[in-house]
Amino acid sequence: MTYSVTVRDHMMIAHSLAGEAFGPAQRLHGATYVVDATFRAPALDADGVVVDIGRAADALHGILAALSYRNLDEEPEFAGVNTTTERLCSVIAERLVLAVRTDGLGGGGVSGIVVTMRESHIAWASFEVEL
Repeated sequence: MTYSVTVRDHMMIAHSLAGEAFGPAQRLHGATYVVDATFRAPALDADGVVVDIGRAADALHGILAALSYRNLDEEPEFAGVNTTTERLCSVIAERLVLAVRTDGLGGGGVSGIVVTMRESHIAWASFEVEL
């Protein structure tokens, strides 16, 4: 049995993707993502929660704010890598793992995090990490 809590936010970025596979996305373009972060735990804590929803939402918002309204092609941490939706999911998930490990976000028993980024109503990607 697994419990989960999901919080949602959004971000807007600019980037380009290197490689013929990306067609017109090789040129600089913008993307607006709806981002869901799902926290999973095998049990609830003493307060009956997986994480504190407010603290989880604040953590996600802070992570996305650091990426939003930026041209990711100009960010040193992304030099030489394609900032695909899949890669951005993993970056956000790893930053949430750090938030859970340093702050706990309330619950203390988080066993996994799934980040899903929706590019549109017909396309999205996810990354899941176990703690």
